[in-house]
Amino acid sequence: MLDNERDKIRHLLVVQDPEGERTIPLLEATYSLGRDTRNAIVLRSKSVSRQHAILLRVTIPGTENYGFRIIDGNFQGKRSTNGLFVNGNKCFSHNVQHGDVIAFGNPHAQAKYYAISNLSAEVLGESFTASDLSNLISQQEGAANPFETFIVADTNIEVAGDTHLTRLASFPELIPNPIIEMDLEGNITYFNPAAANKFSRLREIGNKHPILANLLDAIENNQGNSFVREVEVNGEIFEQSVHYLAESDLIRTFIVREITEQKQAEAELKQRDRLLQAVAEAANYLLSEMDYDIAIEKALATFGSAANGDRIYLFQNHPHEISGEMAMSLKFEWTKTGINSCQHYWQNQTYRICGLERWYTMLSQGSTISGITQEFPVTEREFLERDQIKSLLFVPLRLDSGFWGYLGLVDCSLERTWSTHEKSSLVTMAAIITGSRQRQQVEEKIRYQALHDLLTGLPNRLYFNDLLDQAIEKATEEQATLAVMFLDLDRFKIINDTLGHTLGDELLQSVSQRLRQSLRTGDIIARWGGDEFTILLPSATNGEEVGQIAARILSTLEESFFLYGHELYVNASIGIAMLDQHSPNPEKLIQHSDIALYYAKDKGRNNYQFYQTSLSTRTPELLSLEKSLRHALDRKEFLLYYQPKVNILTGEITGMEALLRWHHPEMGIVAPNIFIPLAEASGLIVPIGEWVLREACKQNKTWQDAGFSLMTVAVNLSPKQFHQPQLVETVAEILKTTGLAPEYLEIEITETTAIENLDFTTNILKQFEQMGLPLAIDDFGTGYSSLSRLQTLPFHNLKIDRSFIKELTADDKVAHIITAIVNLGRSLGLRLIAEGVEKSEELDFLKLIQCDDVQGYLFYKPLSSQQATEIIRERIKKSNSQDL
Repeated sequence: MLDNERDKIRHLLVVQDPEGERTIPLLEATYSLGRDTRNAIVLRSKSVSRQHAILLRVTIPGTENYGFRIIDGNFQGKRSTNGLFVNGNKCFSHNVQHGDVIAFGNPHAQAKYYAISNLSAEVLGESFTASDLSNLISQQEGAANPFETFIVADTNIEVAGDTHLTRLASFPELIPNPIIEMDLEGNITYFNPAAANKFSRLREIGNKHPILANLLDAIENNQGNSFVREVEVNGEIFEQSVHYLAESDLIRTFIVREITEQKQAEAELKQRDRLLQAVAEAANYLLSEMDYDIAIEKALATFGSAANGDRIYLFQNHPHEISGEMAMSLKFEWTKTGINSCQHYWQNQTYRICGLERWYTMLSQGSTISGITQEFPVTEREFLERDQIKSLLFVPLRLDSGFWGYLGLVDCSLERTWSTHEKSSLVTMAAIITGSRQRQQVEEKIRYQALHDLLTGLPNRLYFNDLLDQAIEKATEEQATLAVMFLDLDRFKIINDTLGHTLGDELLQSVSQRLRQSLRTGDIIARWGGDEFTILLPSATNGEEVGQIAARILSTLEESFFLYGHELYVNASIGIAMLDQHSPNPEKLIQHSDIALYYAKDKGRNNYQFYQTSLSTRTPELLSLEKSLRHALDRKEFLLYYQPKVNILTGEITGMEALLRWHHPEMGIVAPNIFIPLAEASGLIVPIGEWVLREACKQNKTWQDAGFSLMTVAVNLSPKQFHQPQLVETVAEILKTTGLAPEYLEIEITETTAIENLDFTTNILKQFEQMGLPLAIDDFGTGYSSLSRLQTLPFHNLKIDRSFIKELTADDKVAHIITAIVNLGRSLGLRLIAEGVEKSEELDFLKLIQCDDVQGYLFYKPLSSQQATEIIRERIKKSNSQDL
């Protein structure tokens, strides 16, 4: 075995997967590894991605040796699903070392890398396992090289006969290799016919000929009498063996062989390695660098240097700023030292005006453009010669299946023919760049969505708080002030609930647009949530200026909005807090502007109010509670409880009354007498009441579908809910959606609501009666009316208020009042229900006067839907057992 073969390092990869183990010599420069059978190395495991990793051969700087780098993912820059692990550590890329263990997602698919010398080519043809290789390596450690170089000692050759000398003399003349001799003065003393034939001007040029140039210096600088060097003659490269014959003062050279193709192949191989390494480094920049622009600049510089180009740049397509035609602009450019930038030329240039329609057509179809400038059409050549471009290579950039732009590599000094490696590497670079661009777009979208309201496009509260922090810091440094406004739309809830959320969303977008137009440059508006907005005035100088802006905002909203055939009007209330000693930070500014907002609502709405310290003493708990109430429905904090109505004689459950409860996440259960008035005052009772109706109907239908006895569920309508324009239609829609028959939904209104506008009440109740709904008057006796005033209304049931039942056993007069109510109600054909029955004495009296039904803690307290279901089920079981 020759020395160079003996010392050669062999690179091996021992792959182990569920289908076995195999040894793979690494002879190529690039390997793809993955589950897909089209990969160079197939990993047969379901946990491995289709193309899981790339193995690249990289030259080790300063040496003739090379190693391998493994990179997670495919050629487009997409990482594997389950990751890449080297020696148990997850990594994106790694320069593999001898003995490294590489796992592709899990231990079921892995490989071990070896770099081994003293391994013959014949061994590589055999099947070696990982343990075999380990044994071989351990045996070689510390052992001497078994191969030695034998040098034959010189011997004196005695004078031979004439025939022998003739034969030796004719040898140089007949040998096909050029032989040249030169004395120490630089004079050519002999060259054979092969040398004359190969180098025709050898005698004319003499020792200046490349074959002999600097030969004397080389003799002096080399130890020993012989050496080998490479020389280039007219583009051809030769391996030259030089011998110095000291006893004859003669230098003899032999042209061993022409190695032009070998050197070209070696140069191409090195260039390919440089390009592959540059692509890998560029991919690393584009995947790891958070700043996209910096990553592109680093990637282009790395690849441009490796490709030995004079200029590499990235063009992006876009509509022309004026005409709208397809145009391109140079977005990124790297130039070699001494090459001028041309970025200012290539901005907003249309393909048509530049005469580059051919470029657009070819690149948009996925083709590359390459060649020498002189071969291009005249119109294109003019642009190229302006930038001193002699040859170019362009590849398209495609994003989301569209032609996004192109990547260009040019040479300004040579008419260069681009190699296959250069073309494929530039295509790979384009794929990596577009993959990075796509990732950047996704990240930008996620970042935008995280900081903006998707409906209006305004900053959200997170972004607003960040901007407010920055503004306060700047104002503090400049000893200036600023203002924060909290704006709430006054009539938006009614519009949203009566006309639907689609129109409500359109209205919010229109309102947002007007609010933006009413502000100054530099002012910031954000959507805080729902129909609430916050406004930052960073350059406010005083309260008078801020008040003028608030007035302008309110004036902007006075004009009607026309949406889907509706003419809509929206007003706003605004609370304002100025940066001062009482409101020194973002939290206080927002809190105080919020308090001022509710003060503006108390003042009649459609106005603005500044925060004053005295406002903080005005029931802040109540203000906080009202604010929480605005979000309770969206956060699903409301619950329905059910209190049974019981037949006074049989004890059977005849119906349920739905009772609303609010479970506040911090304060727990909030009493209805606290939050119902707040909901009424703010208009929130309308959507809340609609939710109660829908949930009660759904629950009753669930009981019916479970086979329980048919009964009614009663729902009490608040005054504002009863008077909303679309009430009848809303109830009809809920019954249709839930599938509950009308006779099983009982509508209750209070006596006060009923007598507020008898004509309106009569009209609504008659529509309900025509639908088949049972109707009840609630809390009778508290509205200072008489049954005679209510006899024209189509009620079916009358509920005696709990305040009378509470005083029944303590005041004889109350007993007479209850008796009179029951007698009058019965005379009008109404069914009587007594509320709040808690004592047996109360029940006995109500039986005596022949009241029909009762409600109260004596029988049942309000129950959750689960508890009510269990009560009904137990009564059914009890009834069935009694029948048996």
